[in-house]
Amino acid sequence: MAYTEVQLQALETALAKGERRVSFGDKTVEYRSVDELKAAIREVKRGILEQAAATGLWPGAPRQIRVTTSKGF
Repeated sequence: MAYTEVQLQALETALAKGERRVSFGDKTVEYRSVDELKAAIREVKRGILEQAAATGLWPGAPRQIRVTTSKGF
């Protein structure tokens, strides 16, 4: 499933307010516990990072450029 930053923000806002009910547009989800809400946040973050890696927006590993010089032959 494709997650959005708006969904992540709504989940984090609900957690910060101590609420267990989250609305995304016309849908509403009520979580049974705070731990379940935290698990949903982790899942959305993981999904967003996977989407970014798949589209090339988040590189897999940093690139290194090494420059060496020497004097003479």
